[in-house]
Formats: sequence, C-alpha cells, structure tokens
Amino acid sequence: MSPEVISAPTPVDTSTPDRAHSRARAARRRKAVILLARVLLLVAVLGLWEALSRGKVIDPFNFSMPSKIWDQIYTWVTHGTALGSLGEQIWVTLQEALLGWVIGVVAGVVCGIALGRIAFLADVLGPYIKVLNSIPRIVLAPIFVIWFGLGPSSKIASAVVLVFFPVFFNAFQGAREVDRNLVANARILGASDRRVTLQVVIPSATSWIFTSLHVSFGFALIGAIVGEYIGATKGIGLLVAQSQGTFNAAGVYAAMVILAVVALVAEGLLTFAERRIFRWKPSDSGH
Repeated sequence: MSPEVISAPTPVDTSTPDRAHSRARAARRRKAVILLARVLLLVAVLGLWEALSRGKVIDPFNFSMPSKIWDQIYTWVTHGTALGSLGEQIWVTLQEALLGWVIGVVAGVVCGIALGRIAFLADVLGPYIKVLNSIPRIVLAPIFVIWFGLGPSSKIASAVVLVFFPVFFNAFQGAREVDRNLVANARILGASDRRVTLQVVIPSATSWIFTSLHVSFGFALIGAIVGEYIGATKGIGLLVAQSQGTFNAAGVYAAMVILAVVALVAEGLLTFAERRIFRWKPSDSGH
C-alpha cells in the first residue's frame, strides 16, 4: 500500500485586497490634502484682503473687508433686510432661477434632440439659432421687463434664454454623436423612429445633457439676478442694486457670497443626481 501523499496547501494571494486598501487609503489622504489646501487658500486670501483693507493699502470704502461682509450677512440673517427677511429674498430669486432653468432645460433638450434627429429642421432653423445665439442675451433683460413687468415673469424669461442655448447645443451634439450601429440594430429589430429616439438617442445623449446642466443653473441664477437688478420688488438682485445705490460695498459682496452658496448647493445636488444615474460609469481615479 503506497503511502498517502499530502500536498502542500495552495498559498492564498492577499496582494489584491492589500492593493485595494492601499489605493483607498491613498485616495482618502489625497482628498484630505486637497480639502486642507482649499481651506488654507481661502483663509490666506481672506486674511490678505482683511490686512490690506485695514492697512489702507486698498480703499476699504470701495473694496470693503471680509469682517464687514460677515457682519452684513449676520445682520441680514438676524434682523432681515429692508425688503423683508433674507430667506424670502433668497426664495424669490431661487424660484425664478429654478422655473427658468426647468423651462430652458426642457426646451433645449426637446429642440436639440429634434434638430439632431431631423436634418431638414436643422438645415432650416440652424441659421436662425446661430443668429439668436450671437445676441448678447443679458441685453434682453430690459426688454423682458418692458414686456412682462416687474414681476417674476421677466426674470424667468431672462433665465430661460440664458439656459436654453448651452443645453440645446449639447443635446443637439449628443443626438448627432449617437453610435450609428446602435441605431441600425434597433431598426433591424423593427424599432420605429419614436422608439429609436426614446430608447437609443436620448439615453446616449444623457451624458452630454448633464454636462450642460452643471453650468446652466449658474446661468439661470445670473438671468434672475440681472432681471431683479434692472427692476423688481424683491430678490437678491434688488439687494445688490440697493447696496450699490447706497455705496454699501459690503452689501454687494454679501449678496455675492449668498449667491455663491446657493450655486454650490445646486451644483452638489446635480453632481449627486448624476452619480446616481451614471453609477455604471467607472470613476476617474485621478479625482
């Protein structure tokens, strides 16, 4: 009877989990370093600004200083503004920007997909869209005030025209860049033009559309603010106009800080939504 041969156990490769943990630790360290660098940069800029203003190297009347800007924001938060509570002014501007953004996005996506899919429409309307896009759209804000009055409609219209074109061109390009093999395969399987558009073209163009959404909400805020600056009864833009009219530089900067916070929150929400929708996309290891 031959002796039983006992084989040595197969070594377990633990290098892959270790490498994954190392990469995760390196990514966390990198994020922490980037966050620290951002905070230090902001503190340095604000500290230099404060020092230069207090030392009268720059005119504190015209340039104000971070401490006065903070005091202005605190006063608005605790005691309200001359127009009412600060929350009400933010909400008015946010409503106008959101409505203008939604209308502009929907119109831009629909028109962009339609012209991207129908060559005849693109050939007929293309020159007119290029002409309209060449017009400085900010100068339309006074016309909208004349047409729609001092209410929110004129601000929404200003936001719409600023949002429409970047969304339109991205949706148009996304519809044109769809993989022709996908379209051909869908047609071979008997898909109608409507189904090809809904099930192939629009999903393929979604990443292009989301790219424009990141900048278009900022444009919507600009449209609402410019409209309020020209003529309104409430809103952050009117706060800017009133602060400028009373030579309150701190008030102008304070309104800009509030708008920046609103824009950053909106950008964060859009980024979160994009990551949820495009979970299948590989993340960029360099970021």
